[in-house]
Amino acid sequence: MSALLLIDDDIELCELLASWLTQEGFQVSACHDGNSARRALTHQTPDAVVLDVMLPDGSGLELLKQLRSDHPELPVLMLSARGEPLDRILGLELGADDYLAKPCDPRELTARLRAVLRRSLHPAVSSQLQLGDLCFSQARGVVTIGEHEVILTLSESRLLEALLQQPGEPVDKQELAQLALGRKLTLYDRSLDMHVSNLRKKLGPHPDGHPRILALRSRGYYYSA
Repeated sequence: MSALLLIDDDIELCELLASWLTQEGFQVSACHDGNSARRALTHQTPDAVVLDVMLPDGSGLELLKQLRSDHPELPVLMLSARGEPLDRILGLELGADDYLAKPCDPRELTARLRAVLRRSLHPAVSSQLQLGDLCFSQARGVVTIGEHEVILTLSESRLLEALLQQPGEPVDKQELAQLALGRKLTLYDRSLDMHVSNLRKKLGPHPDGHPRILALRSRGYYYSA
């Protein structure tokens, strides 16, 4: 049974989601502000977090930044009543694994959570991938470039793993989304593009200055060997 932490100040919504998710086999606990969530996370790390953008004692995005620092591979799904594109972009830039706007269909939330949990609970078989100056530890979700170590989120790890499996060969966006996000992209869904952008920034260019990850129009993305 996967342990899930809901962080949302809407108590009624938390009760409804907790009831649904419990029926779906999750062990659910809830916090209604950032401080109580931080205290809860010091005692026990859940298998996944559902985090609202707006909290009564601060921004959920600030809490997300702390989560990414303290628990880089913890799956985090952002939830927001506003659902504005800027919120989605900021959440994904800060390392959220996925994003849903409220009100959301509980079935969709359940499907998204199961997708990120499948990826987190089934680590890669290979322990390490080496390509040029880049060494990727799949088990740890850490990239070493020279003497510089880069910690990746779960989605970034899955994305890089897929690209390194066939360097120089483009991987279709839908295939990448399935591998990295555990789901297909929907219309106007830029989640994958944001994860690629984050990964590019973390990895930086090759020593010769050329980008490591390139896009091929209508074909997808590939790692430049």
